[in-house]
Amino acid sequence: MIEIGINPYIFDFGPLTLSWHGLFSVVGIALAVFLVGRWAPRQGISSDAVYSVAVWAIIGGIIGARLVHVIDEWGFYSDNLVRSLQFWRPGVAIWGGVLGGLAGGVLCARIYKLPAGRLADITAPAMLLAQAVGRIGDIINGEHFAKYTDHFWGVIYTHPSTQYLFLNNGLDPNIPTHPAVFYELVWNLIAFAIIWWGLRGKIHPDGMLFAAYLALYAFGRFFILFFHTYRDWFGDLNEAQIISLLVLLVTVPLLGYRARFHSDGEKTGKTNLNNGGRPQRRTRSN
Repeated sequence: MIEIGINPYIFDFGPLTLSWHGLFSVVGIALAVFLVGRWAPRQGISSDAVYSVAVWAIIGGIIGARLVHVIDEWGFYSDNLVRSLQFWRPGVAIWGGVLGGLAGGVLCARIYKLPAGRLADITAPAMLLAQAVGRIGDIINGEHFAKYTDHFWGVIYTHPSTQYLFLNNGLDPNIPTHPAVFYELVWNLIAFAIIWWGLRGKIHPDGMLFAAYLALYAFGRFFILFFHTYRDWFGDLNEAQIISLLVLLVTVPLLGYRARFHSDGEKTGKTNLNNGGRPQRRTRSN
């Protein structure tokens, strides 16, 4: 079995704490903003515009991530409403972050009259890399509890702080569990490979690459969530699985109705990430 004995908290001074989850989340967001800021000028969008949209997207993501978590744990927060507003405390939901960030980014893009669909497409692969980086912190923290397993890749968390979290949630910390967040990290990277090498520059109109990202992420996350021990909402499905299904119900028909595919050479009149944002020169054959 795999043992992880790292303290989930980098430092903890009363109400001020920094966990590995928090650190890698910040690193992932910073990476995404950096990459989109590098890629966007090749698509005719300035880096300054990206940074303005990023502020709105991050705010929307924070609000969305907290809101979806509070809804999922309403039994606790209904008696602790003030606690629900304490964003610095643990408790976020990745789907809330993704969809809240999308809402904030699109709103900002509309206000500044930026091509929201094109900007979303540029963001899609960066989002997957950011989510993969964030999951590294989740693996260290061990706070996303998973089901027991007897496979050799099962994980046991040996640090007392993490073991306390297991006990406080009715789980035996001495029994190995599935590394479910690692499964999701792997799926993020697989989805990134599909987006980056399989669909980027080949799917249009604007916004369809981001829709494909949402569909891919929702598909993988739906099945990976069966390895988790989250509270069931409907039958054997938890909140995140229901959101995944709703996302698929929107994105799959949208892709089937609107998405069109072409090779890079067939794309004319628009710049793309493959040629660095420069129109290809036509040469006359003799």
